[in-house]
Amino acid sequence: MGVRKRNKAEEVKETKKKTYFAKLHNCPTSPRKMRLVADLIRGVDIEKSLSILTHSSKNSSGTLYKLLKSAIANWEEKNGRKIKDNDNVFVKEVFVDGGRALKRILPAPQGRAHRIKKRSNHVTLIVDSRNMEEMEKSVEQKKTKEITEKKK
Repeated sequence: MGVRKRNKAEEVKETKKKTYFAKLHNCPTSPRKMRLVADLIRGVDIEKSLSILTHSSKNSSGTLYKLLKSAIANWEEKNGRKIKDNDNVFVKEVFVDGGRALKRILPAPQGRAHRIKKRSNHVTLIVDSRNMEEMEKSVEQKKTKEITEKKK
């Protein structure tokens, strides 16, 4: 059992080296409101998505803007260089999951009380380069060709 766990952990570590992401936990906005803004930037280039978030009137656009800047910084850190125009970096995935809900009580008429759920969310934003995806596919194809040629 230990060997399989170790192999799986190493595999996960290798995939995390190739992915550029940023996570935000327990953001005090309801997931439904955050998804409205996340849908605007999914699959869009970095520069355009930054301008969309700055000009959006939604409250959650500010937190997504910060998260996107963090993901860009992670991309630059892992690649060791600044983003250029020919990199074609875009928002690959954005998903919003529900976080914990704080349960509060609101006084109601005639001695009653209503429950209120103050919802929070977890956001994961993944950034990638279109050129890198094409390069990785071509490298994998070359490796498979070399393997098949060696077998012959």
